[in-house]
Amino acid sequence: MLGQTTTHISLLARLSEGADRGAWAEFFDRYSELIRGFARRQNLQPAECDDVLQDVMVSLTQSMPGFRYDPAKGKFRSYLKTVVLHAIYRRACQKPSAEALGHAGGQSPGLSDESAEDEWESEWRQYHLRSAMKCVAAEFNPSDRRAFELYALAGDDAAATADSLGLSVDQVYQAKSRILRRLGELIDQQVREEG
Repeated sequence: MLGQTTTHISLLARLSEGADRGAWAEFFDRYSELIRGFARRQNLQPAECDDVLQDVMVSLTQSMPGFRYDPAKGKFRSYLKTVVLHAIYRRACQKPSAEALGHAGGQSPGLSDESAEDEWESEWRQYHLRSAMKCVAAEFNPSDRRAFELYALAGDDAAATADSLGLSVDQVYQAKSRILRRLGELIDQQVREEG
């Protein structure tokens, strides 16, 4: 994938070796948007989201050396979710009582909170889509991408999209079909690489 030079599993192996700055930079590039996005879903302000990201990175730099990924024990995304929820929970506990009570829908985020699980999964899916869309941006020409955005994402009429871009309706349909197929391939690849 664009911007990702190693597979997910080999990246985790590099992180477990210790002070590989390149691996940490790649991890940050891959997961910072996911972590911030989930923190936003927990009603945190932008600065708090950045603080959560920083807390997660510090926690991981302390726990990853010597880490051995074993898919039989669970998925890395579940481990990452736990680390992120702990960082959010610590932030909520640091706030004055009244503010903390109003945080995240009246509840402090918790590891068993079903809505937090649903929100994590939703943000994880969005993370995969955003990653795949970066590849699509590099692989498809601007008119195909724009046709896809207008017709498939914005829900504009195919004929209106074709007319506004100087394309045929068939070209709009083909752009949507090719890009959707490629997105599916990329997302499947990402999920497989997660282990």
